[in-house]
Amino acid sequence: MNTSDPIRILIADDHPVFRFGLRVLLQGEPDMEVVGEATTGREAVDMALDLQPDVVLMDLNMPELNGIDATRRIRAERAEISVLVITMFDDDTVFAAMRAGARGYLLKGAEGEETLRAVRAVASGEAIFSPTIADRIMYYFAHTPAQAPAGAFPKLTAREREVLALIAKGLTNQAIAARLVLSEKTVRNHVSNIFSKLQVADRAEAIVRAREAGLGE
Repeated sequence: MNTSDPIRILIADDHPVFRFGLRVLLQGEPDMEVVGEATTGREAVDMALDLQPDVVLMDLNMPELNGIDATRRIRAERAEISVLVITMFDDDTVFAAMRAGARGYLLKGAEGEETLRAVRAVASGEAIFSPTIADRIMYYFAHTPAQAPAGAFPKLTAREREVLALIAKGLTNQAIAARLVLSEKTVRNHVSNIFSKLQVADRAEAIVRAREAGLGE
């Protein structure tokens, strides 16, 4: 993007009132231009690839395709497009969004100036997060669960050891899928393979084995 050109923005959100408010905010800035509005995740991908905006403002909970999958597809096809997630979710979906390629995570309800600052930041290649989200990220990395030692459970693949570490923390398959950005079916397959390789009968026995190896504590 030429620094003299306005930041070209695609808004992806299925709530018309929110889209309207966001559009009014952005269009009031001389260095910003709203080039389109998408109401579904699939439409967001198609419009992003067609319009090639500098920034996509992405809601997470949209019909047809969720915002995380839409972000992943956009970034896979056009890595130069920055995605700023704007959502109601103040939870661990931030990590899934980051893995999908989002450059920022902003909570709906943020002040207008905070939103504008975030758009400019991701457009220039920076990463930015709402204060509460930044605190969550800092806490996560300060308390990252131990991974299985390389010598532990040698029959398991690296991914299976990663899944086992999360099982040991008590996460459900759905939560593991969100954390690792995998489908639940893939997680179920990993869990089945883990049970088979560890020769355990159920999740409880797998947790015991994993915690004996120092995981999940």
